[in-house]
Amino acid sequence: MSTLKTLMLAIDLAARKRDAAIQELAQSEQAMSAAQGQMDQLEGYAKETETRWTVHGQISTTPELMRHHYQFMDRLSHAMLLQQQVLRDRAARVEVSRAGVLQAELRLASLKKVSERKHEALAREQERREQRETDEMASTQHRKFSVNPTVGRS
Repeated sequence: MSTLKTLMLAIDLAARKRDAAIQELAQSEQAMSAAQGQMDQLEGYAKETETRWTVHGQISTTPELMRHHYQFMDRLSHAMLLQQQVLRDRAARVEVSRAGVLQAELRLASLKKVSERKHEALAREQERREQRETDEMASTQHRKFSVNPTVGRS
């Protein structure tokens, strides 16, 4: 029975590790989603700014204003490049988290399978024990009747 208790503790620990891995995956996916939201905002802002510049720039523009606009758009492009790196990092973390969940699930499933086999082996052993007892009882009854055929008959 000690091995079963140990196995159940291992299963419980594996289940907790799997749950923690699932939670880590959820957090990674949430961080990825937030990073994508930021990227979407940057892209939207860049398009909106470019559209406004196109409309207002045609009316009147000075070289100084154009220089500021281009500098701003360069900074915005740089921010978008940085955000793309953040997105790649987040995507990598999501993949690592998914692999962790898969590994934890496999570990838990294998421990459950071992436990199931152990329970089946114990059940078979119990059946054999009961069969032996039944066979011994039948053998004893048979011997009693074989030695003294009148015993048990009315």
